[in-house]
Amino acid sequence: MNGGPSGFHNAPATKTFVIASAILTVALGFRRRSLRIGLSYQDIFQKFLFWKLIASVFVFLSTPELVFGLYLLYYFRVFERQIGSNKHSVFILFSVTVSLLFEVLALAYLRDPTLKALASGPYGLIFASFVPFYFDIPVSSRIRIFGVQFTDKSFIYLAGLQLLFSSWKQSLIPGLCGVLAGVLYRLNLFGIRKVKFPDAAASIFSRLFAASSSAPWNTSSSGSSTGSIPSYPGRQMEARKLSSQWPCLCTGATIGSFDCDISIHGL
Repeated sequence: MNGGPSGFHNAPATKTFVIASAILTVALGFRRRSLRIGLSYQDIFQKFLFWKLIASVFVFLSTPELVFGLYLLYYFRVFERQIGSNKHSVFILFSVTVSLLFEVLALAYLRDPTLKALASGPYGLIFASFVPFYFDIPVSSRIRIFGVQFTDKSFIYLAGLQLLFSSWKQSLIPGLCGVLAGVLYRLNLFGIRKVKFPDAAASIFSRLFAASSSAPWNTSSSGSSTGSIPSYPGRQMEARKLSSQWPCLCTGATIGSFDCDISIHGL
């Protein structure tokens, strides 16, 4: 499923995050260290291993989580194209920071001895992105499969549910913390949706992202002036544009290639 043109065109921040997450997960996975990256009560409040707060943001616990996680991050690059790389980088920083704070508070509150460690990976960013996905991405088509109605958004939700329950409580808690972070961003906490990095910082980020992406630092925004993610003024036009490129996970085909009778009337 593509949220626009294929690849990371006009999404250098997302590309950098995806590449960093993939490399670190594979590197630590070969050394069997990825299982020790997740946050736990003992690590934070007794051993004070604060470096895990950063490492746990990038490294997935297992290969299936890596596949679903990177797929969702790749799709959600559509938001960076809508609001620009500068504001999207603020969204990334806010989502990761706030979700980590909620995770630490959850560990302190639960103190569950059966909960060895939370699942590591960018759960905060992924599930925070589901908030604008739910509110701002329009449904462009509906299909029926064996009498069950699906929309073109259903397969993204299914991928998210797979990731959310991949490790039960270990992944459920980070996922819910990410959703809370996305809600707070949506509510414009402290005016966060208007925040942008200063020009000097944006210039530095532009040079850093240029090393991993041929696309320039995208500072433009096609959303509203308040920096929401995103506003989609031409929702129907955008829906038609996305529907032709929306792949079906279970068949590898695109929604646009389904027979018209299936797309409109169901099976």
